Amino acid sequence: MTIELQNIGKKFRNEWIFIGLNYTFKKEHAYAITGHNGSGKSTILRVLSGMMPANEGKISYDLNGSEIRADEAYKQMAYAAPYLELIEEYTLEEILDFHINFKPLLSGISKSSFFELVYLTQEKTKRLKEFSSGMKQRLKLGLSFFTESEVLFLDEPTTNLDEKGIQWYIDQVSKVKKSKLVIISSNDKREYQFCDQILDITHYK
Repeated sequence: MTIELQNIGKKFRNEWIFIGLNYTFKKEHAYAITGHNGSGKSTILRVLSGMMPANEGKISYDLNGSEIRADEAYKQMAYAAPYLELIEEYTLEEILDFHINFKPLLSGISKSSFFELVYLTQEKTKRLKEFSSGMKQRLKLGLSFFTESEVLFLDEPTTNLDEKGIQWYIDQVSKVKKSKLVIISSNDKREYQFCDQILDITHYK
């Protein structure tokens, strides 16, 4: 998928978070959106994914030469962020079944292999409210890595991960970027060290 931004602007009340943003995100590239805390990194990710509307400009989504309507583009996307909540009353097995109803696992990945890939095999019958913050983040990342999508949005992806978890993230996302458009919001270089394009959102104030 290709995502093209034409003169995009977003404001809250009377303050522009970013304005006049023209940019094109192309498949099989990995992009890092950087900037200091409060600069609008998470906001632009939400606007790109359709979670939040822009105040001005146009976003175009193109898949294999065909334009996709903005209200249909979400079907091609996966999103992981610390602030996105999971249904904590569900067990790990139940949350995976729920997720698969909307987005299937990648070809060749079964439910049992998914649990192995996220190192949560022993926890599959445990309710998510019993998970540590690091386990929840690893699950969120796994759901985005290992299900069908054309675009992967990651917002501060190593939040709550220990050193082993960070290395797991780097290994997995380095593989994913070969077949998907990957867009990461971060100011931690470890999270986007493999990215070949950098967009500093502070240039669009």
